[in-house]
Amino acid sequence: MGRLHPWVGEMAGYSFGWCEVGGAPAVASGGKGVRQALAVLGAEAAGAPTRAGVSAAVAVELVHTFSLLHDDIMDGDTDRRRRPTVWKAYGTGPAVLAGDALFALAVETLAAQPGGAQGVRTLSVALGDLVRGQADDLLFTGRPWTGPKRVRPDEYRAMAEHKTGALLGCAAALGAVLGGAAPGTAAALDRAGRHLGVAFQIVDDVLGIWGDPGVTGKPVHGDLRERKRTFPVLVALDSPQAGRIAALLESGEAPGTAAALIEEAGGRAAALAEARRHLAAVESALAGAPLAADAVSDLRSLLEYLVRRDV
Repeated sequence: MGRLHPWVGEMAGYSFGWCEVGGAPAVASGGKGVRQALAVLGAEAAGAPTRAGVSAAVAVELVHTFSLLHDDIMDGDTDRRRRPTVWKAYGTGPAVLAGDALFALAVETLAAQPGGAQGVRTLSVALGDLVRGQADDLLFTGRPWTGPKRVRPDEYRAMAEHKTGALLGCAAALGAVLGGAAPGTAAALDRAGRHLGVAFQIVDDVLGIWGDPGVTGKPVHGDLRERKRTFPVLVALDSPQAGRIAALLESGEAPGTAAALIEEAGGRAAALAEARRHLAAVESALAGAPLAADAVSDLRSLLEYLVRRDV
């Protein structure tokens, strides 16, 4: 962060929870650290130097934070991690600038490492997929709840793999890439991360409807109030109760009733089953590559944490 313009660096520090608006020191949540952990564990699992994993973790976290700054603007979200979002605290233009600076810093970080050229290519592929997923997610909001033009679960899976899975896959593979691991090993880690991303997103969907606000930091039924096309909702809209659920979602009224109907229609159970299927695919990807047993054990512990967040 010290290499950034001081004002931009302050906004970046604010987004990481290091300071308040104006620069006063703060101790606030900086997120779960999932992508950084995946980068280090992926490098160790592939037999790459730990330093390669750390450099990958830094680059991926910079890109992740860049994407959050821009996502908050696109979604109009005013709060993140129980604080005003960067655009709300500093303005839209400054927040875009801060995000751009973090992206540039991520590329610079990778380019300076041995194997940096391949690392930048790996990150570029993930970013292209992330943009594709974000575009689909934005377009979903304009589509009807029912009828032939409604969003289908298969479309959601593709969106989640791109929007969430691409960067998780990149995180798992990037340390291996920087450390000179075999292409097949890096590809297996990328596949595992992409499947993890779909499972992670679906678990987030479940928490966004039925999660404990004290754990999630989000209001109960928040995703229903925001009319998000989440996996449990899309499954429920294929049930005989689709008409009633769609009417409640369209009106934004009685989210508790909508949540109960979605669960009754099998949306919650189907979502958790889908998450488990993708976790099985993660295991298959990991089993198909020559990886260090200790690091893979740590990866499995991380997976268990990600999908057992009080769902």
